[in-house]
Amino acid sequence: MKTVDLRSDTVTLPPPEMRKAIAEAELGDDVFGDDPTVNRLEALAAEVMGKEASVLTTSGTQSNLTAMLSHCQRGDEVIVGDESHILHHMAGGPFALGGLGLRTVPNDEQGRLDLDAVRRAVRSQDVHFPPTGLICVENTQNHCGGSVVGEEHMAAVRALADEHGLPLHLDGARLFNAAIALGLPASQLARHADSVAFSLCKGLACPIGSVLCGSHEFIRRARRYRKMLGGGMRQAGIIAAAGVYALENMVERLAEDHENARVLADGLSAIPGITLAPPPQSNLVFFTTQRWDFGELVRRLSERGVLCLVEGGRIRMVTHYGIEREDVERAAAEVRSIVSAEA
Repeated sequence: MKTVDLRSDTVTLPPPEMRKAIAEAELGDDVFGDDPTVNRLEALAAEVMGKEASVLTTSGTQSNLTAMLSHCQRGDEVIVGDESHILHHMAGGPFALGGLGLRTVPNDEQGRLDLDAVRRAVRSQDVHFPPTGLICVENTQNHCGGSVVGEEHMAAVRALADEHGLPLHLDGARLFNAAIALGLPASQLARHADSVAFSLCKGLACPIGSVLCGSHEFIRRARRYRKMLGGGMRQAGIIAAAGVYALENMVERLAEDHENARVLADGLSAIPGITLAPPPQSNLVFFTTQRWDFGELVRRLSERGVLCLVEGGRIRMVTHYGIEREDVERAAAEVRSIVSAEA
């Protein structure tokens, strides 16, 4: 029986056509700027995001940390949401490697930053205070249920950043999911940020990689920090070829993942004792259940070939390439079977 792996969209396997593009990629040494496939990906990514330039990195974590180092000086403070990926899932890199403080402000249930709290969090010019160096926004917002942050909020954060002369970085690991959900080009969301990072290895189904986009000068600095962080790859065209294929072929199909997430959510919400937390806006489905230890339920599901995770006091299931409608219907049915049997 097929294993239905809903732990994350990072488990996606590349389609045959992407594997073919990887095998046939034209290669060179990217640190010397000689890899034509990397150069093609970086030009395409910058165009898609409406930025001047971009740089291929190994991961979203490396992209975000590279962006923070490129925008800030050691000792600066970075304003982030209290539910942000940068705060919770980057292994303390900004503190340990960047000498940067993270100053948190609340995310609401929709993943938006509390703008009044952001305004209060910006440090005044005082010898006692660390300077505020950067504001970061996440879209879609993972911990807030894969919520989609709309353009109006992006514009409002941009305006606030401009009030204080601060740069704005967009952690857009799943930005294409947000764009598809809103029916907008990704560039329309990214235009409000000075820099934007997006993942290749989540919904776009690439085996590895992320891209960081911004101005020519910003990317010039970012290349140095990427090298410092160990991201100076050589014949990286084998990674970039997958990214080119993904940007040209895998973006619009994200709507299928969103539809499958809705089908999954509908199936789960029909089970007595199951509560969606919250209803999905993209490809992430979170739920809670009464009378069950979440870890035990996840273990029982794994025994039946349905894999998922406990995250933030909820169970998380993520739809992605390779997950079909019958898979999410089966996942919901297995949850019903286990929960109902113990009711």
